[in-house]
Amino acid sequence: MEAFDVLGDPVRRRILEHLAHGEQPAGEIAARVGEEFGISQPAVSQHLRVLRTSGFASVRPDGTRRLYALDPAALDEVEDWTAGLRRFWEQRLDALGTELARGARERRRATAAGADEDDERPTDTTRRTA
Repeated sequence: MEAFDVLGDPVRRRILEHLAHGEQPAGEIAARVGEEFGISQPAVSQHLRVLRTSGFASVRPDGTRRLYALDPAALDEVEDWTAGLRRFWEQRLDALGTELARGARERRRATAAGADEDDERPTDTTRRTA
């Protein structure tokens, strides 16, 4: 299964978010994720199996419990893939930053020009007496 197929499922993404906080027993993951998504313990177990077989999670026995942990190697592969596309994002973000700076500069100039016009208006400080 491709990495983005695995990460495309919101239940699996949520499980990974839980595992990012450290190793956790399968029962606790099943209870939290099952309640959040309204799915059964066997359904959560299937998602854990997909994460394990695709390399996103590892499991180790601890007595009668199975402890799951995030395996960062699979996430490194995803990051490497996106790094190849990052240069396109960076170019567009740099261009956006330039346009935002240009707009801010023009607004400052317009505001300063308006303030200068206010300073040039004559004010009548003399009082008329009748």
